[in-house]
Amino acid sequence: MEYWIRRMRTMLSYRLFTWLLLSVVALLTFILLFSHVRIETYDIRLFSVAEETIRSPKTVVDERRTEIEKERAAAEVAEVYTYRPEILDNRTSLVASIFDFAMDFNADESQPEEANEEVVVTQNTLEKLKEALSEDVSENVTTAIDDSVFQKLLSSSDEELEKAKGITVNQIESIMAEPIKQADVIVKKDEMEEQLQGFSIQDNLKLASIELGRFAVVENNIFDADQTNARVKQVREAVEPVQILEGQVIVQEGYLIDRDIFRQLEALGLTTNDDTIAPFTGLILFSILIILVLHFQFSSWDIEEEKKQNYLTIVSMIFLLSLGLMKVTELVRELDIIKVGYLFPAAMAAMLIRSMINTRLALVVTILISACGSIVFNDNITGSINVEIAIYFLFSGLAGVLFLSHTKRRTYLLRAGLFVSVGNIIVLLAIALIQNVQYSLMDWAIYLIFAVVSGILASVLTIGLLPLFEAGFGILSTMKLVELSNPNHPLLKKILTEAPGTYHHSVMVANLAESACEAIGANGLLARVGCYYHDIGKTKRPQYFIENQFNNQNPHDRLSPEASRNIIISHALDGAEMLRKYKLPKPFIDIAEQHHGTTLLKFFYVKAKEEGINVQEEDYRYPGPKPQTRESAVISIADSVEAAVRSMKDPTSEKIKKLIESIVQGRLQDGQLNECDLTLKELEIIKQSFSETLNGIFHSRIEYPEIKIERERKKQA
Repeated sequence: MEYWIRRMRTMLSYRLFTWLLLSVVALLTFILLFSHVRIETYDIRLFSVAEETIRSPKTVVDERRTEIEKERAAAEVAEVYTYRPEILDNRTSLVASIFDFAMDFNADESQPEEANEEVVVTQNTLEKLKEALSEDVSENVTTAIDDSVFQKLLSSSDEELEKAKGITVNQIESIMAEPIKQADVIVKKDEMEEQLQGFSIQDNLKLASIELGRFAVVENNIFDADQTNARVKQVREAVEPVQILEGQVIVQEGYLIDRDIFRQLEALGLTTNDDTIAPFTGLILFSILIILVLHFQFSSWDIEEEKKQNYLTIVSMIFLLSLGLMKVTELVRELDIIKVGYLFPAAMAAMLIRSMINTRLALVVTILISACGSIVFNDNITGSINVEIAIYFLFSGLAGVLFLSHTKRRTYLLRAGLFVSVGNIIVLLAIALIQNVQYSLMDWAIYLIFAVVSGILASVLTIGLLPLFEAGFGILSTMKLVELSNPNHPLLKKILTEAPGTYHHSVMVANLAESACEAIGANGLLARVGCYYHDIGKTKRPQYFIENQFNNQNPHDRLSPEASRNIIISHALDGAEMLRKYKLPKPFIDIAEQHHGTTLLKFFYVKAKEEGINVQEEDYRYPGPKPQTRESAVISIADSVEAAVRSMKDPTSEKIKKLIESIVQGRLQDGQLNECDLTLKELEIIKQSFSETLNGIFHSRIEYPEIKIERERKKQA
């Protein structure tokens, strides 16, 4: 995998490679989530039988039901009536005026000699009365009251008229003192007539009074259309829209599709095959959002492009692998098991990325996977979002990151998986209690088993996939480094048995380099394990290196400077070749090649010049390259410092400090640190770390009396 990525990198620029990879991620994300946003349609007809249970894919307002509810609420609103007391005053005044006008036009000249004789009313008098009533009152009563009523009034005496007037007005006031609606007018008129019948009034005048009383009784509780309409409007607006809820069963399998059900299916767009473009547009935006998050995450990361491309490829593959596992997990739904999303190993991606790269990327991918999970595990309701499963995935991934804080052993992955299972159970219980759902014991058992299996499966998959990614991309995870530091590794066993002095030297350099790297924020574990292998090339000719010469015989004394030079220089190249042969990670190979940089073999160079050989300084320099990383630079300095201090007689703190200072200055002046990212401030920290570590190793020891006596005895001998 690393080979093919390197090939693509040589053909494409970093920017083009990145956007090409992210485009593939977006496309595959769209394809994998496509079926979960496409609204499914059904070939159904009115009054047919449903072949399957149909649920609402979204929440919509049922306009028809809402309108029915509004009409029902409006119908229950009581009509608003306004009582008008001025109508009573107007009607009594009008009737009283009629009696008064009648008395004014009474035919005095025609009064009968006896009480029982009728007064003769001339047509002229009647017309004058009607004319006066039409002109002087607010309402023309002459058209509403029959002429016979006026004739009876004109034919009555003033006393009778006054008496009838009082009785009639009093009864009108009595009847109309209460609110009278339009529907009650006839009843009240009849009541008026019934009451007037009981009074002692002249017969003709009583009939006239009854007619005037019935005429006077009108509606005084007036219907207020404005207020009534306002109340109706208020009530209609207060009616909550009737909704067809997402996930709601519209029709059960085997049930008849009546008009109401068919109308709901039409409102949801489930009866036609015209796919709306909105869900697909939303999914496109969602896919673009995912790759933008990844792009900005990596674009703001200040690391070398080669490593950045490797990491981006790893993250993309893990993300797509997680989506694929979601689709596989969804197949369990065919067994009619709901909440199958609890089974998905949501922590796998977080644990893989945390182990190989860093915590920040692991958290970002966890959030993206949670978002995708809310679409995939949507309870078979296409186009819906399952927030519950998103929360479950989010906390599962967070648990995987938090409990994997120590990744030096693969057993820690399994332990982290168990903690993730516990976290899954807690989240599941929290969600269920918040929602106040009532699960059966069987459901609880299944969901809890899913939560446990999810955590364990995440750790198992991480343990299984981690070596594949490490080998395919040359990733040096913490666990991989710890494995390579095992003394049982063939190369470490080789150097331990064939060049024990070199092994001891490597361990000492490892102590120095690890402390210094951790002090400046570099990878201390990489530096330590890299030191174990950096001099593996010396195992080819161990006796030619001073740390392996135990009999005080130096074979270089019998060799020419050129031969010694070739042997010493070749150990870096031989070591790199051996590491390649054993397929060790590239950082180890780089350390083996770079730990001497292009430094000068000064001893043999001077020796050659003393022998009169015409040599060039470049001929006695290591081939390099110079250290490219901070770890390689620290190891390079530590290698020289350890060898120099080891050769010192009676090392003291001050001597060690001066030696370290001279070696670092020599490297700076020779340009050996020009190609790495070390700063002058970090070099000061490195020198301080070396001094502290070496002072701890070469500290002064107390001489015991026996040792002093033995030394004196040897001197005397």
